[in-house]
Amino acid sequence: MNALAATNRNFRLAARLLGLDSKLEKSLLIPFREIKVECTIPKDDGSLASYVGFRVQHDNARGPMKGGIRYHPEVDPDEVNALAQLMTWKTAVADLPYGGAKGGIGCNPRDLSISELERLTRVFTQKIHDLIGIQRDVPAPDMGTNAQTMAWILDEYSKFHGHSPAVVTGKPIDLGGSLGREAATGLGVVFATEALLAEYGKSITDTKFALQGFGNVGSWAAKFIHEKGGKVVAVSDITGAIKNPNGIDIPALLKHREITGTLKDFQGADFMDPNDLLVHECDVLIPCALGGVLNKENAADIKAKFIIEGANHPTDPEADEILSKKGVVILPDIYANSGGVTVSYFEWVQNIQGFMWEEEEVNFELKKYMTKAFHEIKAMCKLHDCNLRMGAFSLGVNRVARATLLRGWGA
Repeated sequence: MNALAATNRNFRLAARLLGLDSKLEKSLLIPFREIKVECTIPKDDGSLASYVGFRVQHDNARGPMKGGIRYHPEVDPDEVNALAQLMTWKTAVADLPYGGAKGGIGCNPRDLSISELERLTRVFTQKIHDLIGIQRDVPAPDMGTNAQTMAWILDEYSKFHGHSPAVVTGKPIDLGGSLGREAATGLGVVFATEALLAEYGKSITDTKFALQGFGNVGSWAAKFIHEKGGKVVAVSDITGAIKNPNGIDIPALLKHREITGTLKDFQGADFMDPNDLLVHECDVLIPCALGGVLNKENAADIKAKFIIEGANHPTDPEADEILSKKGVVILPDIYANSGGVTVSYFEWVQNIQGFMWEEEEVNFELKKYMTKAFHEIKAMCKLHDCNLRMGAFSLGVNRVARATLLRGWGA
């Protein structure tokens, strides 16, 4: 089941739990606006190349729309639609005053030079500048884009609208980016894990973790788990997988990867088959790489008691059912990886105020938001007698539905 079908299914189940009016339910699914633009740029060799850029703005009942921009050869309109919708529920679960959006350009950033990427980003911004904005739609980086991309969008947008640092988040620190933004998703995953384990009288200390994915989310999460006394017993990324039953020395591994660019040949652990990582012996499994990695083929063999979804949509609905029958507790992506968008919100707030925070304040507020959201999800689970995924979806959908009704939906 792809991301769109899964998101729609979860939305429908939540709407049923909440007893939403069927007309309202249908209205909440339809995006507010879909934008598709042609971006033609001169390449470095003088030839012209055309790319298709788009932005799906899903819902703005609770505030300006928020979501990433990805540069990827297969930017599929269906997937972008699903991700925009997912951002609507995610920002509502975290109780941020935003709606959801998502966008991208169908290109392979690896095949473009830095100056070509800059021209492409600027042309895309010129085409959509009157449809995004501080109180309208606030983009952020995603696959294939980064802080530099945001800097170009900010500069191009500011040519039309005056200096507007709050129009994008995930910016370089020198242009109004927030301290703590880079570590935010990984740190949010750790705060979410702490909140969940506390429910079961456990803590991160002496708990065994396995992480799939050692990119931005996975490496920061591993670093914080290690600092809090947790044992990371297995880690994998695209270069391979390693294990050590006594716990991997994460700072040493980060240093090794910085020098070699790979997990291979790391002295403090044994090499293992990356396919075995998900079924490795551990207490907590954190998939923070790709979607759809937990499926009906491997779900029955998973040994972890808790799964924290650092990635978007890592668990197929079939796997969800098998795992819940086994008594495995799954903390859903819509909450578990919302640390990034939460600190993006803090960045936007700082830019609007023109007053920047210390990193301690950013992390303190992030912990407060993540902990509060967890308890609100648990309250929904109790009220509707459902699992954490449905608790989170019904919390998010309920907030958006209430805002929509209060604003006057039929008029």
